[in-house]
Amino acid sequence: MSSYDVIGIGNAIVDVISPAEDTFLDHMGIEKGIMQLIERDRAEVLYAAMTDRTETPGGSVANTIAGLGGLGLSTAFIGKVKDDALGRFYAKGLQDAGTAFPNAPVVEADAPTSRSMIFVSPDGERSMNTYLGAGADIGSGDVAPEVFAGSKVLFLEGYLFDKDEGKTAFAAAAQQMRAAGGKSGITLSDPFCADRHRDDFKRLIAEEMDFVLGNAAEWTTLYETDDLASALEQAAAVCETVVCTCSGDPVILIRGEERAEVPVTKVVPVDATGAGDQFAAGFLYGFVTGRNLADCGRMGVVAAAEVIGHVGPRPEADMTQLFKDAGLL
Repeated sequence: MSSYDVIGIGNAIVDVISPAEDTFLDHMGIEKGIMQLIERDRAEVLYAAMTDRTETPGGSVANTIAGLGGLGLSTAFIGKVKDDALGRFYAKGLQDAGTAFPNAPVVEADAPTSRSMIFVSPDGERSMNTYLGAGADIGSGDVAPEVFAGSKVLFLEGYLFDKDEGKTAFAAAAQQMRAAGGKSGITLSDPFCADRHRDDFKRLIAEEMDFVLGNAAEWTTLYETDDLASALEQAAAVCETVVCTCSGDPVILIRGEERAEVPVTKVVPVDATGAGDQFAAGFLYGFVTGRNLADCGRMGVVAAAEVIGHVGPRPEADMTQLFKDAGLL
């Protein structure tokens, strides 16, 4: 078994992306701009209503891992899919892109492979409707110790906390990465996720995580305050590295006494899907390769800007070249 620069663990979701007018969202009862969890029947209705579908192996952390693989790092993604058409598509898509997928599709999985119907509005905003199928059933038994030997960084997905099995998988993975001498971190994923799992997230940040990524809404929700500075101060008091994206405002990064603010070049988004995922990829590339905090943030900003310029959650351009063009390599 190979050692990896970065191992991701999260919900293995096939992203199904379709353009949609705001009037369509209203008609279908879809709340614009957020991630909503839906049941299987609702997933089938929405899938049938989609036009010009683009399907890709997705999930927040899986998108990040794919971005890191494209930058030349050795990567693995631990997820769970059913041995159905979408599950086989998912596993093959990751492997074809150079990311190891240690867990084979499961024949006896109780639920179909997870999928997220993502409707992209004309302004680039995405409205995600996620059916937590087989991917959400991942547990500690799906986390093989041999994957972690000699590996450097573990990156966890907050969305997976929506089922207790996911929490056991996180605990097992964090323990194994610590035993391997590596670092562990998490993305908060969504304000609703931070609200649902506040106590678990706070404990995880204080006791298990070396770095945490979130946006301003997620941080203020987690610490139940309107004061972003206060929220980040509370997080930085218990966690080594804290990162906050702030939409069009500068990214804030804190590591001990070191603090950086990285400006964002504002661009009109074609599709905001994957912006946070690819920011994480850029940041983690810098983190793994030993860059200073500001350069980690700059790499994240460059990666996010690339992905919002086209439909789909993964980069289309040569990110190594874009980093060189920005003077980061």
